Amino acid sequence: MPPSERPTYTQWARPRADVNRGLRRGAWYRVIVLTPHEVIVDVNHRARIVPREGVDIVGTPPQRWSIVPRPPDAVRVPLDWGDWYALCPTCRNRTPIKGHSATLRCPRCAGLFQIDWDEGEQP
Repeated sequence: MPPSERPTYTQWARPRADVNRGLRRGAWYRVIVLTPHEVIVDVNHRARIVPREGVDIVGTPPQRWSIVPRPPDAVRVPLDWGDWYALCPTCRNRTPIKGHSATLRCPRCAGLFQIDWDEGEQP
């Protein structure tokens, strides 16, 4: 692949909430290759190709919990979590949202991060 397709600095891509490409919605993935039509991201040390229009791309991965609407095709998100859940910026763990607090500690990695209530429509 031509070197011009490889980012000159680390970029991060996150699938949009309405896109189901086998990636965890709300999670940020390192971009390996960026073309006008596709993005190749690193998912657990494996390359995954996704359409560019289906992802958001940033230069620095946010260090805030992503708020994700429960997808209609969710298979591993408990129903009692309701219509929204949070996704840890460090380990990509999903967790239910209770209330409207400013921060949340991840039950998996113990990281304490702000919640990105400003991203999209939330509860």
